[in-house]
Amino acid sequence: MTLIPQNRDLGWTPYAWLVYLAFFAAAPFAMGSPGRVQALTVAGTMIILPIYFWGYWQMGRRVIWVVAIFVLFGTFFARMNPASSVFVVYAACFLGQAGEPSVGFRYLGILIAAVGMESWILDLPIEYWAAALFMSALLGSVTIHYAHRRRLTERLLAAREQSEHLAKIAERERIARDLHDLLGHTLSLIVLKSELASRLTETDPARAAHEIRDVERISRDALAQVRAAVRGYRSAGFASELRQAREVLEAAGVQVETAVQPAPLSATQESVFALALREAVTNVVRHAQATVCRLTLRQDGSYCELEIADNGRGGSLNEGSGLSGMRERVEALGGILERDGSQGTLLRIRVPV
Repeated sequence: MTLIPQNRDLGWTPYAWLVYLAFFAAAPFAMGSPGRVQALTVAGTMIILPIYFWGYWQMGRRVIWVVAIFVLFGTFFARMNPASSVFVVYAACFLGQAGEPSVGFRYLGILIAAVGMESWILDLPIEYWAAALFMSALLGSVTIHYAHRRRLTERLLAAREQSEHLAKIAERERIARDLHDLLGHTLSLIVLKSELASRLTETDPARAAHEIRDVERISRDALAQVRAAVRGYRSAGFASELRQAREVLEAAGVQVETAVQPAPLSATQESVFALALREAVTNVVRHAQATVCRLTLRQDGSYCELEIADNGRGGSLNEGSGLSGMRERVEALGGILERDGSQGTLLRIRVPV
């Protein structure tokens, strides 16, 4: 079992938040507090740590239990440890999982009011309640906002995947119908003319030869029609994929910059570029946490170059099936694929034309 739900794409953020718990654990030792306070702090840290990770698995109203536990811990340690306000901040940050923003902000208001009232009644130290109220209001609001944005992105991606799945089903049905209509009559005609030529071989060789030539012509026409039909079922093209990419990025709140020059791409090259653009844009929306994405297509000498660059978190990335499949398709055309994660993510594809 993993500590963090994998289906929510939280990355390393939950582990980074633990730095505040480290401040809480170290504060009594740095201040030279009594041994009893130090022991209670260590015990409290060990108890709250599994509750912290457990909280990431809770959604909706169940988050209130997590919030209540953290507030109780904060209240218990308020007079012993000045860093105990971190528990109230944690409680506020979990409210992003409570539901839509209206629900999260309503619970956040109740939390701030409850902590303020509790601090006044119990006369808790100002270093506790001042930090708790200010930081929980600030970070709680930010967390609720980003949790809502992440849910919108997940819904957008799910809707796109569902749309693509339905489109594939519709395409298969159309292929079956069109091939039946296209080839049914043609194959029947080929069979009839072949049988006629066979019967005329001995009695009328000249007409038999004419019928065979007709069979050859009809077969070539049918082959050309099938090829034309198959070309129609492939990718709708780079221009269509570019329009879809802009729609997806803008719906995810990412500003799009494009610089696309006409390039002499073959149908295969255009299909590879279109598929690469689709995969790269999906990665930007799902993983990059970017605010700007630049899409560039240009011809550089004997090469055509596609760049997808974002200002997201970048970093190293293990090649999954999407990126490795993209690399295989590019290299099959004699091209190269480069990825740079030093400043955001830059994906560059170069294919000879």
